[in-house]
Amino acid sequence: MSYDPEAAERVRRLLSGRDDVVEKKMVGGLSFLVNGNMCCGITGTALMVRVGADGRGQALREPHVRPMQFAGRVLSGFICVEPAGFAADDALALWVQRGLHFVSGLPVKPVRTSR
Repeated sequence: MSYDPEAAERVRRLLSGRDDVVEKKMVGGLSFLVNGNMCCGITGTALMVRVGADGRGQALREPHVRPMQFAGRVLSGFICVEPAGFAADDALALWVQRGLHFVSGLPVKPVRTSR
């Protein structure tokens, strides 16, 4: 699993004021779970964001956005934003907010820890 530690730190700072965030290495990078639901993360150099199946089409029309793939298949509720799409702090904050908005409508799930 590889991910850009600087990009991860930027996301971490945005989420630092919350007490419902857990970091977990998964889907080939570092994921940030909010209330047990994967919200966003860093995989390689890309920002992955959970936008939901309904929000995916709109997100894919934006610059520097591509479908998220894992284990050879597309994850329908997630997108990846290339570094140019979140280079500015306000752009990163908007993408993270989109992930937070989506997961805010999901039921709270217990976070499973690795053994």
